[in-house]
Amino acid sequence: MFNLLVSASPWDQPRRTYSSSRVLKPGYSSDQSLSRFAPSGAIDFDMLRDLPALFVEETYLPNPTQAARVGSITAVRSSGTDITIEYRFDADIRPIPQSDLIRMEAHLGIVSNPRRGFGELSTTHWAVKDFDLFRALYVAQPGRDRTPRVFALPVPGTVQQDQLSAMMPFDARFSGVYDAINRAAQRTNMRCDRVDGIWENHSVIQDVISLIDRSAFVVCDCTGRNPNVFYEIGIAHSLGKEVILITQNGDDVPFDLRHLRYLQYLNNGEGLHELEERLASRLQSPLQAG
Repeated sequence: MFNLLVSASPWDQPRRTYSSSRVLKPGYSSDQSLSRFAPSGAIDFDMLRDLPALFVEETYLPNPTQAARVGSITAVRSSGTDITIEYRFDADIRPIPQSDLIRMEAHLGIVSNPRRGFGELSTTHWAVKDFDLFRALYVAQPGRDRTPRVFALPVPGTVQQDQLSAMMPFDARFSGVYDAINRAAQRTNMRCDRVDGIWENHSVIQDVISLIDRSAFVVCDCTGRNPNVFYEIGIAHSLGKEVILITQNGDDVPFDLRHLRYLQYLNNGEGLHELEERLASRLQSPLQAG
């Protein structure tokens, strides 16, 4: 839960005064919030003060200079029909531009109203929202650092249109499978590489990332539910690669991937020849690949 405080003027003074009629107005605060923080009609400001707060200036028109701030209420004083608060901003949380705040309305429980322009944000009031403010900031606010921590992505990324990579168990039983993939690549004027055949970086995972990043196609063998292969599938999908799944057993394809088409094959001479043919066809018609 969090306090949403909308004011007619910028939040540039150490305190702000609200009319008590604008605090926890029905329609902006849920019935659950009203029953919790004002069970008998009298508002429990000590409880409200424990909640994080989002400070917003009234919004009527698009304004690129307007931004909301996250912080906390440090003190509340009641005098007649006026409620005065003191507050502070959290210096570790950057200001939220107006355009971002509007885009995040659904994540924050802010009431929108097309007939009233910016809806709730255009009215001075103090509401309590049954939403997780910090989760909303993490999930919906742009600008989060999405840089991987355990490997580095090549910058800039360069896709080599004739590069195919094979992600599969490093096991002698898959030698024939890799040969079939390699032959399919050669038939379509591509080269095929597997990470155990290259050594470009100090860590194996960085070689995996570099190979996937430059590949136009990534063939992944799900046979045996190898965890390394599953990890590599996730990376390839995240990088927007054309991923072709193959397997000897359809049950080895994870549930989350079964909506994608895959090539099932037999690990014998006839089966590997058929795999080669089907792979070559897929490589020639990438838009049909699963």
